[in-house]
Amino acid sequence: MISVFIVAASPLARASLEHLLAERQLHVAGSFARLDDLAGCLDDTPVDAILVDSTGEPFESFLDSVLDSGLASDFTVVLMVEPASLAASAAALGAGVRAVLPNDISPDQLVAALEAARSGLLVLHPTQVPAQASANGFVSSPTRPPELEELAEALTPRESEVLQMLASGLGNKEIAARLAISEHTVKFHVASILGKLGASSRTEAVSLGIRRGLVLF
Repeated sequence: MISVFIVAASPLARASLEHLLAERQLHVAGSFARLDDLAGCLDDTPVDAILVDSTGEPFESFLDSVLDSGLASDFTVVLMVEPASLAASAAALGAGVRAVLPNDISPDQLVAALEAARSGLLVLHPTQVPAQASANGFVSSPTRPPELEELAEALTPRESEVLQMLASGLGNKEIAARLAISEHTVKFHVASILGKLGASSRTEAVSLGIRRGLVLF
């Protein structure tokens, strides 16, 4: 039996997910309104997956909080988002999140996604698969994506390092420790990266970095 923690700001969403999972014989280990509330239970309660519903929250700031928490580095994290936010899921998957799913997914699909994520697979919703996917479920050679305008100013080697670490889900403190620099300097680099890429958030910067080939996996 899969054991799952649920995190959702909406009491209605939490109750709905609890009922849905219990009805399908999944064990709900706990249900929380915020990620911070979850922190104290992770060391004491064995869990297979953390299901986080972002409904009603700005996706980019929400995703930043998930990545800054470091949960995706140590646990199987599955995000449920509003369908319009699926396009930004590349940054989440690149930072260790195992699945990003629309919040209108069917119960059977959700359970299947949790099982696959627990097994170590990355889970994509069909709308995230390139249009070239063939009828048998395999993807043909992708066409070249639309060209992006050249950056007015290229990233420095240090900024490229910081961007790669952002894509790995590291927070400012962890980046500072790895590079042996101050958090203030990390913030400076992050601000410079956002400016050069024309991004309004860390999440968008990672997404743009992936599209430009600046982030490697």
